[in-house]
Amino acid sequence: MTILVTGGTGLVGSRLLRRFVDAGVDCRALVRPGKEVPAGATRVEGDLLDADSLQQAMEGISAIVHLAAVFRTQNEEDIWRANLDGTKNLIAAAKAYAPQIRFIMASTGLVYDADASHPGLEEDVTSPRLAYPASKIAAENELRKSGLNWSILRLGFVYGDGDGHLASVPPLVGRFKWHPAKTFSLVHQRDVAGAVELALTGAMDGQIVNICDDAPTSLYEMASLVGSPIEPSAEPLTDPWMGRMDGSRLRSLGFQPSVPTVYRAAQQGIL
Repeated sequence: MTILVTGGTGLVGSRLLRRFVDAGVDCRALVRPGKEVPAGATRVEGDLLDADSLQQAMEGISAIVHLAAVFRTQNEEDIWRANLDGTKNLIAAAKAYAPQIRFIMASTGLVYDADASHPGLEEDVTSPRLAYPASKIAAENELRKSGLNWSILRLGFVYGDGDGHLASVPPLVGRFKWHPAKTFSLVHQRDVAGAVELALTGAMDGQIVNICDDAPTSLYEMASLVGSPIEPSAEPLTDPWMGRMDGSRLRSLGFQPSVPTVYRAAQQGIL
């Protein structure tokens, strides 16, 4: 099996590539000129926004793990171009040069409506307002109607293995004026890899699956775990289900997180 990974230089992709290489998986990383990949992975130059550059990456592959995304920017045009147009180009290249492949796309739990009445379910109708989740829903829809063999993994708040993501929580709380009691569904980098490995077996074909651990965690707790406490509050919490996902479908497929809580990660020294 040869797997093409997009976003292989990002926080999730770089760690996933290293795990694939260590497991002996034949993996190929689509990267822009000047970008390096972990030793043992095959580097293929290309750009998701340049459709003509993608043919070589498609040769001989059996699966795509599409992790590339843009969200840490205020430029909404860049977000839409990367997340929607880039995905459309990748889908078109797969249909043209490798139509038999399994196409696994990473999406986000932020697609669920902030004012939902329950944790996000895969079948919920969603209408996100912010550019990042809205562009991911649009990309999901393109993949679902592509005719390819697809699966979509909606990731919770990804953290772990020194990625520094938890350390971003205190600044985000200040930026968005979030209540410290707001909770998010989390998932450790190791369990993102485990979920992708399960998807590669075909267990998630034709499905959207929430990827999260067993214990949604408050922003207050996350900030404390990284040594940057935030101000507590006893004010009422609005939109209590924002950031929360239901992980029942994933568990029904036999998946159990190897890092069930962020506190377990802290105990094991793998934050």
